[in-house]
Amino acid sequence: MQPSKGRPRGGGAGQESRVEPLDGHEPVPAEEAGQLRYDDPWYDALASGWGESSDGAQAQPVVPSARTEGDAEAATAAAADVYLEVQRSAAFQEVRRRYRKFVVPASVGFFTWYVGYVVTATTAPELMARPVAGAVNVAMVAGLGQFLSTFLLTWAYARHARLRRDRAALELRWDTQELTRGVSGGAS
Repeated sequence: MQPSKGRPRGGGAGQESRVEPLDGHEPVPAEEAGQLRYDDPWYDALASGWGESSDGAQAQPVVPSARTEGDAEAATAAAADVYLEVQRSAAFQEVRRRYRKFVVPASVGFFTWYVGYVVTATTAPELMARPVAGAVNVAMVAGLGQFLSTFLLTWAYARHARLRRDRAALELRWDTQELTRGVSGGAS
């Protein structure tokens, strides 16, 4: 139950009450309580720096000029040409080749390991029930091996991406953005 803070208990039927904030500021009339104030703790635009200039004044947003339908279609077509050009480039093909070179064998190997575990568990239960150490049997070890191999494959994929593809892919991304920005006239 919340404290009354010295207010009379009751529904306040018919009387307009004042909203009393708990942060020590002056009470606000009920009709103003629903309006957004700059000192409202839930209003974070000023705290994040958006819409402010260095002197604290509200900066006017920059609104790009309106494009006509023909301009938008031309910019879209030109941007599509840029993406096709990048896709055909040797750098893009190299990134894709490196990706496939890791992902295809890793996927085939993992899928084979998983299906092998399931098939062995269903067709050779006596093998899976063979004890390894105490109550731990082959099925438990293989099941934990499934989890371990998932984590190892995830780590290997992230390492491969970081070392062999990320830098080239980022350069392609920046080049593509620069080309599309040049084609669309500076507006993204």
